[in-house]
Amino acid sequence: MRRFSIAVVAAVALGSALPSVPAQAHTGLAQCAADTCHFDVPPGTYDVRVLLGGESASATSVSGETRRTLLPETAAPAGKRVTRSFTVNVRTPEGEPTGPEGTPGLDLRIGGSAPALADIRVTPARHTRQIFLVGDSTVCDQPGDPYSGWGQQLPQYLREGLSVANYADSGESTVSYLGNPKLWATVRPLIRPGDLVLVQLAHNDKTTDEATYRANLETLVEGVRERGGQPVLVTPVVRRWFNPDGTLNNGTALLVNGLGVDHPAVTRSVAAERNVPLIDLTAKTKALVESLGVEGSKALYLYNEARDNTHTSVRGATAYAGLVRDELVTRRLVPKGKVRVG
Repeated sequence: MRRFSIAVVAAVALGSALPSVPAQAHTGLAQCAADTCHFDVPPGTYDVRVLLGGESASATSVSGETRRTLLPETAAPAGKRVTRSFTVNVRTPEGEPTGPEGTPGLDLRIGGSAPALADIRVTPARHTRQIFLVGDSTVCDQPGDPYSGWGQQLPQYLREGLSVANYADSGESTVSYLGNPKLWATVRPLIRPGDLVLVQLAHNDKTTDEATYRANLETLVEGVRERGGQPVLVTPVVRRWFNPDGTLNNGTALLVNGLGVDHPAVTRSVAAERNVPLIDLTAKTKALVESLGVEGSKALYLYNEARDNTHTSVRGATAYAGLVRDELVTRRLVPKGKVRVG
């Protein structure tokens, strides 16, 4: 296991210290060993502030819980300290709602090409807006490498005060998500006024007729609104299924099921009729995949590893999460100052 550099010299020696520590905070490197920091906290939402850097130039990233990317690789010049903060959702199960419970508390992993952690503080969050994710395996916190859902990569684009609560689950359709008590019946009571709820379900609605699919989306929308939340409908990411002419203009790629139900089209229709913000991820991912071409787009999916043209790699999930981030800002669903760009 690779070890990261713990800067033992006090931050004040370089003229940069963490702010004063409030009550209930967990702070200090004593809770870190090897490349992992563990905090014995109950389920909830927590603000994390890290002080990065050391005597040599460094580049540090932070991931946590079930392989969520929480902070992208961040550079610090030699002899300098850089402070970054983010908000993280701690829950049980910590990954997919129907998966294993995971480990209690909050586990953060320190990575990057030249990691250096000088200090860390974890504090119960007081002013947080949740972004709930309702989706399938293309969105969820995938437990094993090389798989990754775009919801697993979204947290790295958000600053302190915005937290991703990823309740996407592998294999779910609109029918099964509404019917499983571990899914919608668990998520809905957690929604607070002002929270965002992004819904992307289609890949597993292979035998769902159009009327049922439409009604299920409408049920999810109304359920969010009844709790005071803001629903956002998201059309599904494309499958990497090319035509001979280099386009994805076919039912397999664009999520038209065996009954002829055009899932993106129905989602767009429900969004328009119910006055719901829409993120057209089908159109966005189609444009990106086609621009990269047959060979270049392989790296976005798990084609090279498993001949899988549906599930994304970390690279693909990160790119698709970036598209979602851009749409959240463009549609003014989150303030520009609350996201990281680049």
